Amino acid sequence: MQSTGKSFDLFNGDADGICALIQLRLAEPKQAELITGVKRDIKLVEKISVQAGDELTVLDISMDKNKSALIKALDAGANVLYCDHHFAGDIPEYANLKALIDTSADTCTSLLINHYLSGRFVNWAITAAYGDNLIHVADELAQQVGLTQTQAEQLKQLGIAINYNGYGASEDDLHIHPAELYQLLVNFDDPLTLIAQDAEIYQQLISNYTHDMSKAEQAKVIHQSSAGKILCLPNKAWARRVSGVFGNDLANQSPALAHAVLTELAAGGYLVSVRAPKVNAKGADELCMKFETGGGRKAAAGINKLADNELQRFFAEFDQQFTV
Repeated sequence: MQSTGKSFDLFNGDADGICALIQLRLAEPKQAELITGVKRDIKLVEKISVQAGDELTVLDISMDKNKSALIKALDAGANVLYCDHHFAGDIPEYANLKALIDTSADTCTSLLINHYLSGRFVNWAITAAYGDNLIHVADELAQQVGLTQTQAEQLKQLGIAINYNGYGASEDDLHIHPAELYQLLVNFDDPLTLIAQDAEIYQQLISNYTHDMSKAEQAKVIHQSSAGKILCLPNKAWARRVSGVFGNDLANQSPALAHAVLTELAAGGYLVSVRAPKVNAKGADELCMKFETGGGRKAAAGINKLADNELQRFFAEFDQQFTV
């Protein structure tokens, strides 16, 4: 049936959200208003005014965090495709809602969309999986579809760089706004084409990532236990940008340990990125949801603002969550 309303694409500004939407719009081209922001800006459904007949595509943002606005949109008569892998809570039952939800630690939104589209644009899904630090899953899928080791490594570096671009306390921290980045990348059916052509956006993503990550050695260990390590970065834009991918690096280097990267905020407190041990990828969401602005998924989660007076409690909860 022909839509009679407006179309909205709401998506996380990280690699997973962007690559999920790329796959969908390559398969199903549509003019839609783009609603996105920094990676942690996930309460997106409440940002739009919805009417009957509108079409919403919602990707890679927690249904639980958007529940009231989602129900309001559904009650208004909007048709919603909702695909995500974060904590969802109870999924509402509506005829005008298609929910593709899987909170397993070994999947991401782009992989769910890849399955939904029967693998039509699988290289974008592989790129996203690498960006979401699902390295083993991405490696297996790359092998299944016949990519060479060099091609897989290229997609890995691209995915990490796209993911890194979405981190920041505000949009002012970002090198490229996620909506603009999506519009540049969706011109390529295959990310390997983007890389082969050495497109300007590819060069820019890799250069930005490499430059910022070279500064991450400034991180200081502020807490260490048998559970893992907690490190702190200074109140700098580059530090807010690298916080998540730096946490992924630490997790990959010491897979038996949990890690948290705290970044000082200008107004006081900390931006927090948590990574569960790779060998037992769960508990990050449980830990972060104990704090007011926390959320995420089993393997990776965060807190948008951890108050200074909550720091010692965070240390204690971190140790309790991840001590075997």
